[in-house]
Amino acid sequence: ALVGGATVFGWATPLILEVLGREWLDQGWCELSFRRPTYPGEQIGMAVEGGPETATIAITGPDGDVRIAGDLGRGIAPWLDDVLLKTPMRDPEPAMEVHPRLTHEVAPVGRQLAVLGRTEDPEEVREYALKKQRSEDPIFVGERPRLHPGWLVNRPTSTLHHSFDYGPAIHVRTHLQIFEPVYAGEPLITTATFRETYEKKGNHYGAYDCTTYSQDGRELIRQRHTTIYEVAKRNAS
Repeated sequence: ALVGGATVFGWATPLILEVLGREWLDQGWCELSFRRPTYPGEQIGMAVEGGPETATIAITGPDGDVRIAGDLGRGIAPWLDDVLLKTPMRDPEPAMEVHPRLTHEVAPVGRQLAVLGRTEDPEEVREYALKKQRSEDPIFVGERPRLHPGWLVNRPTSTLHHSFDYGPAIHVRTHLQIFEPVYAGEPLITTATFRETYEKKGNHYGAYDCTTYSQDGRELIRQRHTTIYEVAKRNAS
C-alpha cells in the first residue's frame, strides 16, 4: 500500500502556514509535482523555504529522493489564467448507477464532466484532519472546520469518479488556486473539463481542470489534476 500524495503534501501544512501565514489558506496557490511514491512507516523530510509571499516545498524520502516538490504563494497564482480553465457553474448531476470505464480510447478531451454536488460532513473533515493529518489545529478540527489542504488537493479524484470508473491511478501533478476559505457543512458544486490525454512509456495520463463554487455561485477553488488513469501493463517476467 502507498500513502496518497495529497495526504503526504497535507502533512507539510504546519510548515507552509509558518512560512506563508494563514493568509495562504484564505487566498493562495500551489503547483506540485508528485515524483515518487511514499510508503507507510517511512521517515520523510520536509522543507518549506521562502516567504512571506512565495515559497518552495520539497518532501524527501529516507533515501534522499524527492517525493514531492513545487512552489507555493499567497494571493493569485501568476499562471492562473494561462494554465487553468474556469468551467461555468451548472446544477449538480446525480450519481450514476453504472460508470463507464475511463480508457484512452474514450477520454473526453475538451468535454465537461458530470457536475459533482456535495456537502462535506464536518465530522468527517475533523476526523480526516485528526487521523490522517495528525492535526489539532482549530481551523481544521474546530466547530466550523475548513477543508484541509490535503483534502482540497484530492477533491478532483471524487469529481472524475463522478463520471468514470478508473484505477488504480497515480497522482502526478497538481495546480491549485484557493480564492476563498472553504468550509465543511456548506454545499459545494464542482464543475470540470477534461483538458488532455497523452501516453508516456505505456502509461496513459489525463489532465482535467475543476472549478468549485459555493451554492450562491462564488468561485472558491480552481485546480488542475494530472493523473495516470491507465497504468502500463508490465510483463510478469
